[in-house]
Amino acid sequence: MTDELLSPKEVRRAYGFSEQSLANWRWMGTGPDYIKTSPGRSGRIKYKRSAIEEWLNRHTVRAGGAAA
Repeated sequence: MTDELLSPKEVRRAYGFSEQSLANWRWMGTGPDYIKTSPGRSGRIKYKRSAIEEWLNRHTVRAGGAAA
């Protein structure tokens, strides 16, 4: 089974995170793991759907205040 690759625009549509938020998280090293198809500023960014889901699970706060 292959993991779906999403562009930042597709991530925005599916999850509601703006492309700018994703770019800021990449720069700060705090967002979901991503793939860069080539070096430099012109490299295309892709996200594995599973990486986004994993990142969301790690940042989910459980009822009662305990982090996931």
